[in-house]
Amino acid sequence: MELVAGSYEQVLFGFSVRPKPEASGDEEKWTPAADFTHHAHTASLSAVAVNSRFLVTGSKDETIHIYDMKKKTDHGALVHHNGTITCLKFYGNRHLISGAEDGLICVWDAKKWECLKSIRAHKTWNLVEGRSAFIKNIKQNAHIVEWSPKGEKYVVVILNKIDIYHLDTASISGTITNEKRVSSVTFLSESVLAVAGDEEVVRLFDCDSQLCLCEFKAHENRVKDMCSFEIPEYHVMVTASNDGFIKMWKLQQETKVPPSLLCEVNTHARLTCLGVWLDTVTDTKESLPPAAEPSSVSEEEQSSVNTKALGAREQEGGALPQPSTEECGLTSNGNEPVRGNALVPSKKRKTVEMLEKKKRKKQKIKPVQ
Repeated sequence: MELVAGSYEQVLFGFSVRPKPEASGDEEKWTPAADFTHHAHTASLSAVAVNSRFLVTGSKDETIHIYDMKKKTDHGALVHHNGTITCLKFYGNRHLISGAEDGLICVWDAKKWECLKSIRAHKTWNLVEGRSAFIKNIKQNAHIVEWSPKGEKYVVVILNKIDIYHLDTASISGTITNEKRVSSVTFLSESVLAVAGDEEVVRLFDCDSQLCLCEFKAHENRVKDMCSFEIPEYHVMVTASNDGFIKMWKLQQETKVPPSLLCEVNTHARLTCLGVWLDTVTDTKESLPPAAEPSSVSEEEQSSVNTKALGAREQEGGALPQPSTEECGLTSNGNEPVRGNALVPSKKRKTVEMLEKKKRKKQKIKPVQ
C-alpha cells in the first residue's frame, strides 16, 4: 500500500508501507519507506483522492493533478476550475467528482479525463433528471459533509459541532460536540465515527448514543486529515498532522480501547491532506448506471478549455511537452493530451495558469470614458 499526503509546501509525499516480520511476543509493526516526492503544484495542496489505479490532488493553484500509481507516472493536470479545489471524490473507478471555490461541481470521466458535466453547486444535484434531489436548510455554513459506509446516515460539521442525519427521516438524530474546531471525520463503521480537530487528540464516538468511546493522543500538533480502511487481519486508521507525521493505527475490536501504533513517518512538512492507495482494491461500482450517465460538457465550456490549451501551445511555440518528473523519480508515460480537453502536462499547466490569471485581470479593468 501507499500512504500519500499533500502539504502547505506544495509537495506531495508518497510512502510505501509493508508489514515487517513479527518477532516473538512483539506487537506487530509496519515499515514505511519513502517512495516519491513530487512538486507539481504551484500552491499548497488542499485535497487528495484515490481509486484502484489513479491518485489525484487538488490545490489552491486551481488545478487537479493526476498520477498513475500502477506505472508510477505523472499523468498531467485538469484545469477546468477557477478557484481553490476544495474536495475530490472518486465514484468507483470510472468517475471523479471535484468541487472548488468557484461554486462548480465537475464530473470527470476517469478513463479519458474529460469533463462530462459541470453543474452549479446547490442548484442541480440529480444527474438523472437534472433537478434538485433533496434540500435541507442547515442555517449555517458547513465545512464537512461525510456519508456512512452504507449510506444510511450522514454527518454535517459546523465548527466544533457534528449533526448526525438519518436518510429515512431527513432529520437530526443527534449532535456530537467536540472540544475544538473539527478538521476531519471518518466513519470506522456504520455507528462509530472518528473525529479530529484543532488539537492533538483523536476521539471515537458512538453515533447512536453520541457518547465518546475513547480518545487518544495521536500527534504533537493538530490533526489535519484522517482516513481508514480494512485489510484481512484488522481495521486500520491513518492520521496526518501539522507536526509533519503520518501515522498508521491498528483499531481494536473493543472500540473503547484506544488503537495501537503500527508505524509512523516524518515528512518534515506541514501536512494538509491524506490518502491511502491500495494496489489490491477491487471496486464493484465501476461506473454510473447507463441512465445516469452525465451529458457532455457544453460547447461554451469546451471552447474555453480548448482556448486555454491552444494559447499555451502558442506561448511556448511548439508541440505540447511531456510531463517532467525527473525531480520526483516518476517516469513519463509519453501520452499526448486527450482530445484537446482539460488534461494538460505539468509544464503546460503552469503556462495555462499564467494566461488565465492575465485574462481575468484584464476583465476586471474597465476602459476610461
